[in-house]
Amino acid sequence: MEQTLRVSIFGATGYTGIELLRSLLIHPFVEIKNLVSQSYKGQKVGEVLPSFSVTYISDIEFVEEPREDYDVAFLCLPHEVSYKLVPKLLEDGKKVIDLSGAYRIRNAEVYEEFYGFKHENRELLEKAVYGLPEIFRKDIKQSQLIANPGCYPTATLLGLYPFIKEGIEFDEIIVHALSGISGAGRKPKQHFHFPEMTENFFNYSVEKHRHTPEMEDVIRRINGREIKVRFTPTVVPVSRGMISTIYLKAEKVDVKELFKEVYKEEIFIKVIDKHPHTKWVLGTNYCFIYPYYDERTDTYVIISSIDNLGKGASLQAVQNMNIMFGLDEDEGLLQTPIFP
Repeated sequence: MEQTLRVSIFGATGYTGIELLRSLLIHPFVEIKNLVSQSYKGQKVGEVLPSFSVTYISDIEFVEEPREDYDVAFLCLPHEVSYKLVPKLLEDGKKVIDLSGAYRIRNAEVYEEFYGFKHENRELLEKAVYGLPEIFRKDIKQSQLIANPGCYPTATLLGLYPFIKEGIEFDEIIVHALSGISGAGRKPKQHFHFPEMTENFFNYSVEKHRHTPEMEDVIRRINGREIKVRFTPTVVPVSRGMISTIYLKAEKVDVKELFKEVYKEEIFIKVIDKHPHTKWVLGTNYCFIYPYYDERTDTYVIISSIDNLGKGASLQAVQNMNIMFGLDEDEGLLQTPIFP
C-alpha cells in the first residue's frame, strides 16, 4: 500500500494518546496531522512531552480543533465527550476509532446506570463495531466507527472466546483481574498518590463496574445467551500491565488444544504452558493466555495477560486501524516487550 493515512488524535496527552503516538510514529503508512488537546493547546509536542522531542512531531502544536485534513480520528477522550463528538465526525466523512466506552454497549439503558449519562444515539450504538479483532475482524473491515474495547473486557473475552466459539456451554463466569495504575488515567487522584499507592493494592467498584455490562453484552452478541459475569477488579502498584483470571465450569475438553486451535492464526495471541507475567507483554499488543483444567474442583482456570495500554487500549486501536484500511494487521505493532 502506498497511501499514507492522515491521523488525528483527540486527547493526545493522556496515557492512551501518548501510547498511540509511540506506535504511530513507527508506522510506515501513517502521518500524524492533528494533535488535539484542550489543556495544552498552543504548546509544542516537544515541550509538553519531552520524550517525543527527537521525533518529527516535536514542533507540532497541540490544537483545540483539527487544522489539517485527515482520514481517521482516534478519540482518547472522556465517555461523554466522545458521545457528543462521534456523530459530527461521521457526518464529516471521517473514520473513527473511539477508545472511550461511549459506543461499546448495544443496550442504551445501561449508560445511565453505569456511565452516568443518558445515551440517545441508539442508531450509532447499532452501527458501531466492537473492536476486538480476533472476534469481529470481518465487521471491523467494513466499519466507519470502531468502539475500541476496554482493557478488562479485552483480557477476559479473549480468555473466554474459545469456549464460546466452539459452543461449549457454561452458565456462570467469575473473573478476578489486576491492573496497573495507568488504567485510572493521567489525572491525579489522592489514592493513587505515591505514598498511598506504593506497597498497597486494593479492590474497587466491586459492587458495580462499568466493564461488567460490556463483557455480558459482547457474550450475548457472539452466542445469543444471557450469561452473568461476576467481576472483581484490583489495582496494583505498577504503572501498567494486566492479568485476568477467569473461572468457569463446563463440559470436559482438552482445553490447551482447544485454545491452540482457535488462536493458531492469530499473531497477537500466544497460548502458553506456564503462568504469564505482565513483563512478557509490556509495551506490546500481545495477549498471553494460560488455560488450565482443575480436576479436583471441576473448574477451568484461564489466565490472560495483556498490557492495559497496549492490547487493552492504544495498540489494539492501531490494529483496528490497520484492518479498517486494508493494511497488514501487524504494521507498527511488532515491538518486543519492554524488559526488565
